[in-house]
Amino acid sequence: MRNVPSLKIGLLAVSRDCFPIELSRKRRQKVVEACAKRTIPIVELDTIIENEQDVLKALEEVKAKNITALVLYLGNFGPEGPTTMMAQRFNGPVMLVAAAEESQRDLIQGRGDAYCGLLSASYNCGLRRIRPYIPQMPVGDPVEIAQMIEEFIPIARVVVGVKGLKILSFGPRPFDFLTCHAPIQPLYDLGVEIMENSELDLYDIVQAEKENPEIKQRAEEITKELGKGNTYPDLVEKLAQYEYALEKFMEKNLGAQSYAAFANKCWPAFEKYFGHVPCYLNSRLAAKGIPVACEADIYGALSEYMVVCATSMPPAILDINNTVPKDMYEESKSVIGDYTLTDLWMGFHCGNTSAQCIIQPVLQYQLIMHRLMEPGREPNITRGTLEGQIKPGPISIFRIQSTSDAKLRAYVADGEVLPIQPKSFGSIGVFAVREMGRFYRHVLIEKRFPHHTAVAFRNVAKILFSACKMLGVEEVYFNYPKNVYYPSEYPL
Repeated sequence: MRNVPSLKIGLLAVSRDCFPIELSRKRRQKVVEACAKRTIPIVELDTIIENEQDVLKALEEVKAKNITALVLYLGNFGPEGPTTMMAQRFNGPVMLVAAAEESQRDLIQGRGDAYCGLLSASYNCGLRRIRPYIPQMPVGDPVEIAQMIEEFIPIARVVVGVKGLKILSFGPRPFDFLTCHAPIQPLYDLGVEIMENSELDLYDIVQAEKENPEIKQRAEEITKELGKGNTYPDLVEKLAQYEYALEKFMEKNLGAQSYAAFANKCWPAFEKYFGHVPCYLNSRLAAKGIPVACEADIYGALSEYMVVCATSMPPAILDINNTVPKDMYEESKSVIGDYTLTDLWMGFHCGNTSAQCIIQPVLQYQLIMHRLMEPGREPNITRGTLEGQIKPGPISIFRIQSTSDAKLRAYVADGEVLPIQPKSFGSIGVFAVREMGRFYRHVLIEKRFPHHTAVAFRNVAKILFSACKMLGVEEVYFNYPKNVYYPSEYPL
């Protein structure tokens, strides 16, 4: 998938000078061997840090080897000052982990005390105001450390991606979607760049590609992807022109950044001038790793892009849309299992979910816009959605958002799409998240999150939670289990 960081992870050991340096070296080598057995890509760095001079040497080595994310490994107690200095001066995400003791037979010369050393390193991280990733159980044997490295890779990818991201926006956020509007100052605090453009700019760049010979080839790609779902073959070249123009604009305007996402206004004037809705094209760009958030939702675009980096899969942005009727719940109990009615909800959008995430996708028209723009007539300018039931399987929902006073918040929750026919229109599915009803009330409503949620088609809540913490997002909410109460929840 394009538009996502490709990382090179380095493993750098540290050693306190009153401990044998060989202990750190041998333990580092065992971690490398454990990574090789799990085919985890890792670069073993030769330098072992004991002092500040070693930090300078290690910085030269990571630069020479093009390391983009770093695992600092306490093979023994470790020197907390040089260790955290390395974390501070390295230009990329860092994980701190430590070696567990290996055997009761070697607890004199072979004892490393890294369990103790990690406490000192953590205190020094506070002094330097740095935020390395520290796993839930950060002390382990080589196999366990390898597993931690494997978990760190997508977290680091999210962090690198965010800091290299440019959000390209077209059109002001519409009055009916003020819920999508939020201050942009926190974007700059994260390292994200933003380039806001008008709808006239969008119209101009699309019209400029009208005679481009590349359009026919792009139209052939679209026709092949749709297959039997191509209900409007006369529309395909117009769709191809729009998609090609957006990609060309992105490549031309990345500037100092490496990655991009879009946040585009999509109605009501859009249809009158472009002659179609952009939904299906948004889905195609998402499948390439270039999310396009609807309704000029800038934080929705950021949320989707973080999902791309966490999964290397197409994201979706859906409305947390409607409840599941009681009769549908009763009819589907055989596949619902122990979920309650309030655990269930429907995720919906007009037709922007990628084809590989939908059962039998079909090119359709946007029913809601058709009511507004073409009442009583055959669909024309409202055509261009990709519709169908979202495939069953694991998902996570995620949103990062600025409050009105420019403070970042986020939420994460794992769940699944159930194999239940939604019996409705659009890109839609029946979603299940444990204790969703309480989460909806005491997080989504109470913390004033918008109706859009980014959907990952894997369970990656832990990855996104950890990445948000590394990025400095203090308030990251999740769905509390039963009998654990939110601060504002009446307990009886």
